[in-house]
Amino acid sequence: MADNDTFLATAKAVIQTEADALRVLADSLDQNFADAVALLLGATGRVIVSGMGKSGHIARKIAATFASTGTPAHFVHPAEASHGDLGMMTKGDVVLVLSNSGETPELADLVAYTRRFGIPMIGVASKLESTLLTRADVRLVLPQLGEACGTGVVPTTSTTMTLALGDALAVALMKHRQFTPENFREFHPGGKLGARLSKVSDLMHTDASVPLVHASTSMGETLLVISQKGFGVVGVVDDDERLIGIVTDGDLRRHLDGLLDHTAGDVMTANPKTVSPEALAEEAVALMNDRKITCLFAVDPQTDRKVAGLLHIHDCLRAGIV
Repeated sequence: MADNDTFLATAKAVIQTEADALRVLADSLDQNFADAVALLLGATGRVIVSGMGKSGHIARKIAATFASTGTPAHFVHPAEASHGDLGMMTKGDVVLVLSNSGETPELADLVAYTRRFGIPMIGVASKLESTLLTRADVRLVLPQLGEACGTGVVPTTSTTMTLALGDALAVALMKHRQFTPENFREFHPGGKLGARLSKVSDLMHTDASVPLVHASTSMGETLLVISQKGFGVVGVVDDDERLIGIVTDGDLRRHLDGLLDHTAGDVMTANPKTVSPEALAEEAVALMNDRKITCLFAVDPQTDRKVAGLLHIHDCLRAGIV
């Protein structure tokens, strides 16, 4: 029990130390941060992010975050750069170099290359007088705070601040470019995140697969369409092909007596709930759950309620939206 208390106390102390450091970092940001964002926005090529050791791991994550939020970027390993990968950088790029000390020897060739060929460089380090920051075009200085390990030898607080600084740059760029969830989905088509950002139009059934009849269609023919299409419902449209109603199992039961003597217009539920093809599929699922229904007709308001497709709850489940 005593060990458990010690473990918890250590964990809380580490997290508190890093949280305090992030607050100090936020308060320390100045015009240099704005200059870094402007430099990144002006890149006609890519953002090259580099760092060695733990800074290299953070650099990879920052490059990935940039790339997934509208800023083309990739990571260049500084040691590999000295053996040919310097060719990955060219005029039009902007280089973001990370080093807590600012004196990492493996960065020397990469930094020299940016200076020789006039490639703008943003340096991130904790010492303003360090080699990296004195040679950088824009200097982002990390507050000199103790590492959370307590011994000062394990990169913890410093890497957390660097990661947060990279996130801040990425989000600032994203907001300036008005990067939307729809843009984000273009870079994340797979997995749970891609599913959450799917639009109704990505999943819905269209054209001949959509069950539709006219209001004047006999219920005999309507039942045939319901059976053939396999969704358990049919949409009812007027002479201008606008959705005016829907026939469900419930409607059939309510009109069971003399059902075949009616038309679809007689039996339908008028003004059914619909969804826009441009809505997120996740919103459609929430609507179906709220209404306790299994499908929605997608209607484009720009086409005067003409049916664009049909979304079934099973389509959403198959896509991983639950």
